[in-house]
Amino acid sequence: MTALVQELLDTFDRLTDLERLDLVLEILKRTVYLDFPPLSDEDLVLNAEELFLELDEQEALYE
Repeated sequence: MTALVQELLDTFDRLTDLERLDLVLEILKRTVYLDFPPLSDEDLVLNAEELFLELDEQEALYE
């Protein structure tokens, strides 16, 4: 992740919920027609693993 991307994410975290929603909607509008290459099986597995680990952490907090 580049420093600029990290800075954008840090700024995103400081926004209000309404501002975050506005930003997400604008990003989706701008990216919906981009031609992304398909994800590899390895990419899908890594993303799924990250997601499940995060869900496990959240679940542990609520127990």
